Amino acid sequence: MKYKIIASIIILIILGSTYVILSTSNGDIEPLGRLSFVKISNPDMYTGSPHSNLLAQYAEERGSNTALVVHLAGHTNGYPCYQNGNVFIEELGFQDSESNYAENNSYTWLIESSLQMLIFGVPDGRFRYVSDGMVFNNISSAMNYLNERAQAHGQVGKVVMVWHGTVRGGNPNFNLGCGAPLYFNICWYEYGRLAAYYYMVTGILFIYFNSPYTWYELTNAQQLQNAYNSGQLDLQYAPYED
Repeated sequence: MKYKIIASIIILIILGSTYVILSTSNGDIEPLGRLSFVKISNPDMYTGSPHSNLLAQYAEERGSNTALVVHLAGHTNGYPCYQNGNVFIEELGFQDSESNYAENNSYTWLIESSLQMLIFGVPDGRFRYVSDGMVFNNISSAMNYLNERAQAHGQVGKVVMVWHGTVRGGNPNFNLGCGAPLYFNICWYEYGRLAAYYYMVTGILFIYFNSPYTWYELTNAQQLQNAYNSGQLDLQYAPYED
């Protein structure tokens, strides 16, 4: 009986995953997952930076020339969209109007604020969204704007999406980092409840198998966090700070 239950669960997982993949195959966004654990430079999302180049690589490997990275909109430069080689990178941040969501504290968000969102999605009006220095009051307006920007830059293929993922303190294995709630929000908005759950789980695993910086970031996390928090990672020549 025990083995039958396990086999049934495995079959349900496979069928559910297949359903999600097929049902989202014609969508405009391809959710990948987490981009980084900690900052290795500041800013780390601008033309030519390591994480920016990595995101551009992810897009090109999937036949796309557009990528979206989502953030928590705390101290913000307005999250400007920019060109990184052949890939147009869009940035979008969120502000949570109803919680004490501390900057980069996605673990707290998941524990204290996520139950309602995990069941019902993000309530209308809870988040505000920031891109290119503009603030949008709802997800549809923000996504429409980003779609227009992508089309204006000759979008080819799906828009590859990641959440930023950086953590300023603590163990980044247990803290989902910058932008995770917005990633979940967009997956739900674009593809529905089941897909949001699926892409959140696969997105958490994605970085461990795909980022060349994973081992370096995790084994040096505390040193890199201290260096970032003390300003030692700041690049003076960069156009803005993240």
